[in-house]
Amino acid sequence: MNAGKKLAITAIAVTLAALSATAQAERVKWKMHSAWGSSVPHLGTNAWRFADNIGRMSGGDFTVKAYEPGALIPANEGFDAASKGSIDMAWTTAGYDTGKYPALSFFTAVPFGPSFGEYMAWKKFGGGDILEEEIYNAHGIHKIDCLAIGPETSGWFKEEITDLEQLRGLKMRFFGLGARVMQKIGVSTQLLAGGDIFPALEKGVIDATEFSMPAMDIKYGFYQIAKNNYFPGWHQQVSVSHLLINMDKWNGLSDQNQALLEIGAGESLMYIYAETEYVNPYAMVEMGEKYGVHTRRWRDDQIAVFEAAWNEVVAEDSAGDPLFKKVADSYFSFRKDYKKWGDAQSLNATYLD
Repeated sequence: MNAGKKLAITAIAVTLAALSATAQAERVKWKMHSAWGSSVPHLGTNAWRFADNIGRMSGGDFTVKAYEPGALIPANEGFDAASKGSIDMAWTTAGYDTGKYPALSFFTAVPFGPSFGEYMAWKKFGGGDILEEEIYNAHGIHKIDCLAIGPETSGWFKEEITDLEQLRGLKMRFFGLGARVMQKIGVSTQLLAGGDIFPALEKGVIDATEFSMPAMDIKYGFYQIAKNNYFPGWHQQVSVSHLLINMDKWNGLSDQNQALLEIGAGESLMYIYAETEYVNPYAMVEMGEKYGVHTRRWRDDQIAVFEAAWNEVVAEDSAGDPLFKKVADSYFSFRKDYKKWGDAQSLNATYLD
């Protein structure tokens, strides 16, 4: 072989090796902690669906492996782990981070809150997301909303609650800003991860609980201990959760891979919301017919007590926490602007006798 051919073959080999190395370098493998187990309807199952979708869209060049709660970190510790970079990404909720910043509760769910459309309008275009990002960015975290679910139930109780005085002194698992409301009316609340609730109920560590909605609550088996399930979920009419991504890891992604996460999360958000609204009417029937659950509704005068307590919480927490006030002012200001449109479009359930 002459020198010219050898040189050409060498050049081709070097080029192919370089292309192969580049392709290999562009392949990304991430670990994603999930705050909910893979068998938990909606919240958990869709973490694995999202991970699969990223692999599908990237043709396998960007793979995300989802991990069960506790496999990498405890269920509710996505904030610190993402901030430190000990995980690439967490599938979790702002409501689990309120011990650090109570204002973060506004970005998951708000008592007596709006419809899905109004809530997302505030978050995406009314300044809500900007405020949330400021908090997480300050800790080296990039956040992307990835799931939304419809209205929740407002609690599982062992006995029928005919008078709200029965709640006074009760020990109850409760989430987010709704917990502050329950504290106002004399309930002792604590925040437990989903998998920790049943054992706490069983051992009497708590007397009652709220968690989510029929399909998920059945999975956790709360009906085995508490047969009275109350509605409406005044504390969580819409709930939104997110991906928390280590900022350095995020910045290290190509624009294409960043887009994959953004678009995949957006599809996931809508998919999960529709899924919950489809599944839960049937799950609600199953609760009664198969498990003997009594579906109960708070009286209007009882709901009014919850609402009055919520107004007190907003006033008190705004007075003592400038960040809480900043977020609350943004939220309520948008709701005021939205009201004319919302009222004009409102309909009763029926107008027929």
